[in-house]
Amino acid sequence: MSAQTPLPNDIAHANARLDELYERLQEISKVFVGYPVNLDFDYSHLYRFLEFSINNVGDPYHHSYFRLNTHDFELEVVTKFADLLRIDQQQAWGYVTNGGTEGNMHGVFLAQEHFPDGILYFSQDTHYSALKIARVLRARNIMIKSRADGEIDYDDLRETMRVYRDVPVIFFANIGTTMKGAVDDITRVQQMLEDLAITRYHIHADAALSGMILPFVEDPQPFGFDSGLDSIAVSGHKMIGSPVPCGIALTKKENASRVASSVEYVGVMDTTLPGSRDALAPLFLWWAFVQRGMEGLRAMVHKSLDTAQYAVDRFNEFGIPAWRHRNSVTVVFPKPSEPVLHKWMMAPQGDIAHIITMPHVTREQVDEIVSECASDEQVKHRSAN
Repeated sequence: MSAQTPLPNDIAHANARLDELYERLQEISKVFVGYPVNLDFDYSHLYRFLEFSINNVGDPYHHSYFRLNTHDFELEVVTKFADLLRIDQQQAWGYVTNGGTEGNMHGVFLAQEHFPDGILYFSQDTHYSALKIARVLRARNIMIKSRADGEIDYDDLRETMRVYRDVPVIFFANIGTTMKGAVDDITRVQQMLEDLAITRYHIHADAALSGMILPFVEDPQPFGFDSGLDSIAVSGHKMIGSPVPCGIALTKKENASRVASSVEYVGVMDTTLPGSRDALAPLFLWWAFVQRGMEGLRAMVHKSLDTAQYAVDRFNEFGIPAWRHRNSVTVVFPKPSEPVLHKWMMAPQGDIAHIITMPHVTREQVDEIVSECASDEQVKHRSAN
């Protein structure tokens, strides 16, 4: 639709436009398999709260004069994430964000406040927000090479840190890369820092998707604060599912205290990146935790992982070299032709594409995708090579 379309000039026209949009979104949702968003949710119980102009301005841990908020629910959500991400509740500080980029920026912001002269290190496969964050925060940064599987090149990282060993390290770890679902080995990076006698560092983790997968598997890669993290960002609209983008920024209290300042006219501490904040998103996450429970979330994660392995097996049965990382729902395979990409909204990069088996993705959909890819001449060509 053209961006020049004028606003409707009557209610009937407006309703027709809304009906058209609703039908379009319904159809798109049936083939939404290329991006890490869970469409399997029901928040109709919370619709009544749309009657209020609620705003979670400021730090959720402090009283605010602006009492039309959901700070108490937000804190319960933060507490649950603290448990899942292995940090003692008495040491944890966090808030509900508008999405992964905000959570990542908050983590780097905290690191810079601690180490203003630090260098931000991240890999080629890190989410595109890393470069944007570096520009916005004017952070000195170095991009490190990635391995073919998407994990950071540890040799390149070690050598680069060795050259700049007198400068504090701000390491941006991937707990599940965007395209390949790779997890950077935090323990290995910490060992490098120790070997190089680098004692001034902050490790931030982008765990947008896998941050709600690894807490529920038997043999997770290092992912939590018990592995040495200083801050982490996890998305709420990905594995949990939400009608609006949201997430969690979680860190240690001493990190948050470095950026705190008092705002008198709303009677609250300013520790978050935005001023006004979405007060509905904490309700969605709170309701998801209550409605599903930990065992429900665990079952949801394992269903998605099982579907991912099913997809890999089915692709391979047809001679298509698909693969996934351990504990990942991201299934990588040769990039198909544009019609197949467009139909299923697959995310492409170079010669590959992926599907992400979120909870709403079915085995029947996988079978259909595999069949179409097996008939696709472009996939046949890439698979043969």
